[in-house]
Amino acid sequence: MTYQRNPVKAPRVSGLALKAFVNALESGVGSVMLDKLTRDSGIERWRELSAGDAPPLQFPLPQGTAATEPQTPTEQAARAIAASASPPERESVAAYVRAYREGATNPVAVVNRIHESIARMDSGKQRLGLFIARKPDEVHRAAEASSERLREGRPLSVLDGIPVVLKDEVDLAGFPTTLGTRFRTQVAAADSTVAARLKAAGAIILGKANMNEIGINPIGLNPHHGAARNPWDTGRITGGSSSASAAAVAAGLCPLSIGADGGGSIRIPAALCGIVGLKATWGRIPETGVPPLCWNVGHVGPMGLTVDDVAAAYAVLAGPDGHDLVSQGQSPHHLSGYEDDGLSGVRLGICWDYFEDADTDVVARCKEAVAALSAAGARVVEIPPPDLNTVLWTHSCIILSEMSEVMLPHVKAHPSEFGLDTRTNLAIGRHFRATDLVHALRHRHRLTRELLAQMAGVDVLVTPTTATTAPLIPEAALPDGESNLPVVDALMRFVRLANLTGFPSLSVPAGFDEEGLPVGVQLTGRPYEEHLLLRLGRVVEQASEYRVPPVHLRALR
Repeated sequence: MTYQRNPVKAPRVSGLALKAFVNALESGVGSVMLDKLTRDSGIERWRELSAGDAPPLQFPLPQGTAATEPQTPTEQAARAIAASASPPERESVAAYVRAYREGATNPVAVVNRIHESIARMDSGKQRLGLFIARKPDEVHRAAEASSERLREGRPLSVLDGIPVVLKDEVDLAGFPTTLGTRFRTQVAAADSTVAARLKAAGAIILGKANMNEIGINPIGLNPHHGAARNPWDTGRITGGSSSASAAAVAAGLCPLSIGADGGGSIRIPAALCGIVGLKATWGRIPETGVPPLCWNVGHVGPMGLTVDDVAAAYAVLAGPDGHDLVSQGQSPHHLSGYEDDGLSGVRLGICWDYFEDADTDVVARCKEAVAALSAAGARVVEIPPPDLNTVLWTHSCIILSEMSEVMLPHVKAHPSEFGLDTRTNLAIGRHFRATDLVHALRHRHRLTRELLAQMAGVDVLVTPTTATTAPLIPEAALPDGESNLPVVDALMRFVRLANLTGFPSLSVPAGFDEEGLPVGVQLTGRPYEEHLLLRLGRVVEQASEYRVPPVHLRALR
């Protein structure tokens, strides 16, 4: 098969032109406009594409296999963090653990510094736009409790006293889960499973992070809570939709955050902000208490400063939950072999034409990551390209149809209170037919089977995470956002397949472009093999340059 990607040809639209376009979409001529828009983009070719004998299964992944050894992922993560030799400028979980153990600081002092920095970073014209909601008094009480446990030598886990932020797509008791909107204000009565597991581990949750409205756009701008800005250059986007979850880590406010990923929304901002992001296997980390937006492609997961940080969070967060049906078919999670830097026998699947369909600096840094993996013993195996056009339409149909159905009551109640880019995407979602969604689910099953077969011959797929580094925020796009399909394509080109199939995927920093902006490399593995991705991620991380962004807090000093 020859690699082929249909170029996206659409103008960048913002301001009054975008408002006029959205109003037309939602008017009597909207159906005609959408027919032309989707037809010109190739939907008819996709509708005619055979899905073979694949049925529209809701659970296309194989069941997890039984563990072959006792699994103690939290102990494995703690051992790796205890042995970490990360440099002092990298305030990772390991740095926090050392500082607490040695008495150099304590959680109360840390959160006081963080509160002061948030007030500074979230003010002024170039504010980072990090938080939708915080309760400093509650944070202080949690820090006091953690400081007491640490003084007495009885930490709850390696994450005790570690500051964390949650994307505002994840329930935290006592806070509304706004999903980045201005009208979803009902306060959550209980913690999500993710928040409960973090609290049980002693983590200190700083608050709810800003996000793209309902997570529907990878650019990351929010018309209601302000644009989340990139600590590497506050004139650039963070990527979305877990925009401020990534920016908070990059800015040094916390070594860990929680994002959600329906179409690259953990990995895209991780790459653009120079941090690590893990989209685990579909259902690996329970979604109980995460309001449904896109059942078939959505994932919640950790973002962190280092691979060790993400591994520690993964160890705590993953595992079945009796309230989440999708999470119940998995094998026990573990970190077997995680600390082994030798990669002899590991096969890297790469389609070079696909890999190189990105900016020059992005390709160069990601090739350096491949060279580091090869130097550790891994072997490159060339593989055929994905059918990008089928992946694009299949993923778009599923995610936009599901989000449109979930949001329909809100659209009826608050028709003009959504942002303009959100209204555009929801209109497209409502335009898909029922037969389109069944067709998409059949192709999802077919693509999953084909990827499982392909990965019998390789262990990991390697690509860039995004085809470009962080784009500039045009003034014309503020505050209402923009429609910029070429940028959306550049951000999502490499990430959709893992959402569509549910395979685990990890973004790891791979260096910087000539402007000093971070580049991310993406590693995608077989279902339930997150431990291998994290193991390879450590090798890439050790070989890649580390820098501190211009906007940054030293929380431990």
